[in-house]
Amino acid sequence: MMVKKIASYVLIAVVLVVTLISLLAVWDIIDVENVMRKVLTSMFILFIAAVVTLFIFAVIIKDGNTNNNKIS
Repeated sequence: MMVKKIASYVLIAVVLVVTLISLLAVWDIIDVENVMRKVLTSMFILFIAAVVTLFIFAVIIKDGNTNNNKIS
């Protein structure tokens, strides 16, 4: 339950940051080309890290818990 709340707050923060960057780009305050490329690259890196973490939790840690349940 706590993980869902943390993930929700992180997603809200990401949406707010992207919205702020977009608004600044619309008003020509910042150059959006370089910023958006960096944002998308960062998001891709975070996505890969999340996939690897999910794989570790789903496969390695879950298998360890099922083996303990079989012994009991």
